[in-house]
Amino acid sequence: MRTGTKLLMRALAGETLAVPPVWMMRQAGRYLPEYRATRARAGSFLDLCYDPDLATEVTLQPIRRFGFDAAILFADILLVPQALGADLRFVEGEGPRLSTVTGAEDLARLGPAEAIHETLAPVYETVRRLRAELPAETALIGFAGAPWTVATYMVAGRGTPDQAPARRLIYTDRPVFDALIERITEATIAYLLRQIEAGAEVVKLFDSWAGALPGAEFDAYCARPAARIVAALRAAAPGVPVIGFPRGAGGNYQSFAAATGVSALALDTSVDPAWARRALPGICLQGNLDPLLLVTGGSALDAATRACVAAFAGGPHVFNLGHGITPDADPANVERMLRAIRG
Repeated sequence: MRTGTKLLMRALAGETLAVPPVWMMRQAGRYLPEYRATRARAGSFLDLCYDPDLATEVTLQPIRRFGFDAAILFADILLVPQALGADLRFVEGEGPRLSTVTGAEDLARLGPAEAIHETLAPVYETVRRLRAELPAETALIGFAGAPWTVATYMVAGRGTPDQAPARRLIYTDRPVFDALIERITEATIAYLLRQIEAGAEVVKLFDSWAGALPGAEFDAYCARPAARIVAALRAAAPGVPVIGFPRGAGGNYQSFAAATGVSALALDTSVDPAWARRALPGICLQGNLDPLLLVTGGSALDAATRACVAAFAGGPHVFNLGHGITPDADPANVERMLRAIRG
């Protein structure tokens, strides 16, 4: 099957390509000196996210430098809870801090899903500008955090090592947690549909903490909300592929793919490509180079990159990392990786 000329779109439509399309999670970020300069101009991380001029600029920087096959909107998964009414700030060197949702009274203070668009209007404007400014061959990816991962931050008020506060709320007050997941799911559908209307050609759901959920909870809070989001997007925008990333899912990658019907499955670094190709036939796979190799570089990077391409070569593949590129990565190693992929 062939869909247009953009390599990413062709791979997501199921085409096996001789050279896979490539982009990187967090490709617009602190490892680039031009990003750090723009971030300094913005004043704060949230100011950068909500300034269409600057957010467009940082999204385009890695495209200009490396010529990736896709750009991903520069934003943050916690903009949705902020748009729902949560207080949000970022502490330098420590990460996000949010007002918490731990009971019915906290949930009642959140706004409805349909009220998010005023706050998020600058994000949609960034998407519009990117679609106009990107090279013709470069696909534009929109994204959102998946409901479970977003909920973990809203319950704890910050990132946690094991997502224990959210899991504890499931066990102690499941109705409140279910209502929170429902509110985030509705808002995520509305958010992604607006991104698509503004020009996103692909969208991705990041469930960074999916691996913290055991058995039945994985089905209830990772797979089912994702399935609902995919179904809603497909009904409203049937031509737009959805990439799912249930990081740390292990053997649940198979059940996630079957339950959600995502167009492509992003794999974390722990997943064996040979197993994935056997266990997940008929779906485009994305991944899964170890980001640490972009810090260390050298012949190990060359060998691992070529091995990754070869392992996924039997079907549709989008080359990416198993998680986001880290701030200490060397841009020269990104260039080296691209040479190993493209020759």
